[in-house]
Amino acid sequence: QVQLVESGGGLVQPGGWLRLSCAASGFTFSSYAMTWYRQAPGKERELVAAITSAGGSTKYADSVKGRFTISRDNAKNTVYLQMNSLNPEDTAVYYCNAARWDGRDYWGQGAQVTVSS
Repeated sequence: QVQLVESGGGLVQPGGWLRLSCAASGFTFSSYAMTWYRQAPGKERELVAAITSAGGSTKYADSVKGRFTISRDNAKNTVYLQMNSLNPEDTAVYYCNAARWDGRDYWGQGAQVTVSS
């Protein structure tokens, strides 16, 4: 059974940090590129950060460059999103996605991140 389980979300004050994790099971994690998306209330889902299957390349949305870092540990079947200098505009549900070259992909259930004083 394929599962992507996000954790690490929560409430944080502006300027604070959180680290999201996404634990994968039921598929060959190391064959999939991993992406973090987010969706704020009333807005479309947007790409936040992505990393290739071996971890050799990453990309970020302009809005998070320099503040967020995506990484993965293929031995632990886990992808991470370190989020620093959070601001209220980062408030959203964060989803991890696994995607393979042939179009197969999987989604997690989402983790709420709320940035508020």
